[in-house]
Amino acid sequence: MRNDLNKKVYKDKDNGNSNMLPGDLKRSPDDYFSKTIVFIDAGFLSKLSKYFGKGNYINYDIIKLAENISRKNDLFCEKIFYYTAPPFQSENPSDDEKRRKDNYDNFVKKITENLKIILREGRCQRLKLGGKFTYRQKGVDTLMAIDLVSIPLKFPKVKKIILIASDSDFVPVVKQLDEFGIEIILYTYFTKRRDTNFSRSFHLVNAVSKYVRLTKEDFDNSKLNKENKDEKRFFRKEA
Repeated sequence: MRNDLNKKVYKDKDNGNSNMLPGDLKRSPDDYFSKTIVFIDAGFLSKLSKYFGKGNYINYDIIKLAENISRKNDLFCEKIFYYTAPPFQSENPSDDEKRRKDNYDNFVKKITENLKIILREGRCQRLKLGGKFTYRQKGVDTLMAIDLVSIPLKFPKVKKIILIASDSDFVPVVKQLDEFGIEIILYTYFTKRRDTNFSRSFHLVNAVSKYVRLTKEDFDNSKLNKENKDEKRFFRKEA
């Protein structure tokens, strides 16, 4: 592999570097940036928003978040691949399950109006552990891996990809893309606290070209506009 540990870059906070090439009257400054594609694991971001919100989900704009992160790396966000799963529905859905599904359908309709977003849907699995139901997304990682390995074919000019995730299952894909000369910039989160689900994955961190730990500020800087506060561009994993 081209990369080694000496080339790793870790940033806990934005360094404030906002250098930008000058534009002209016909082109946006973003036209001078290299294009990137942002891959988002919605389940991971959902858990993280709840963690940063101290038990309450943070409302944030998916597009703003992806574009802000891209600009921090002097990149222009060309496409956003967003991976999630519809809320669980039993054979005879309860009123609450129907409500969650209606909210999800409205969410999907809204975000897919934007041509920049490509939605991929897995499924939601319900398990009963210790007398309580838990919900897990299934098939999402597989869909993401398929799309990642297809980048050299479908987007041959893209040489840097931003991955917002935490699963070490993506390591083989990252290594495969490295052989095609494509760098992966990982945005993730980890902590040493034992009472959270955010343990550090050295396998994924060591495989990528650069990794950055997400902060609450990233969500705060990507808030929904006032007129769109009812438009929740995020998915609650346990829904």
